[in-house]
Amino acid sequence: MDRLEALGLELPVLAGNAYYMDHRAVDSSIHISGQLPYRDGVLLGQGVVGREVGLETAQELARHCALNCLAAAVQAMGDLDRVRIVQMLVFVASTPDFGLQSKVANAASELLIEVLGKTDGTPGPRLAWPGCR
Repeated sequence: MDRLEALGLELPVLAGNAYYMDHRAVDSSIHISGQLPYRDGVLLGQGVVGREVGLETAQELARHCALNCLAAAVQAMGDLDRVRIVQMLVFVASTPDFGLQSKVANAASELLIEVLGKTDGTPGPRLAWPGCR
């Protein structure tokens, strides 16, 4: 939590939902459900990157999604020091001509590295959905 404070970040409180689980424990691992960029129950932004959403906005939204993932991990583990990333999936809805999906995904990866420290890498594919409407 010291790194969060040093970065001027605070883990959000994730709103409960009877139909949605933010995480699930399986043996010694936890699986975090997909996170959207919500803060205090408000969706911070949405749209298709390259049309309604610019690169910098998409990067900020991706960082907030990663912060929400960390909040879910702390809910499950009780302590941020116990969190290790095994895989990360980033979905970017974008126009067919937008080719910078990796820059959006990297913003989430960079936040995780800033908070958790450098590891052997933050693994995981980055998935783009060009042509989403």
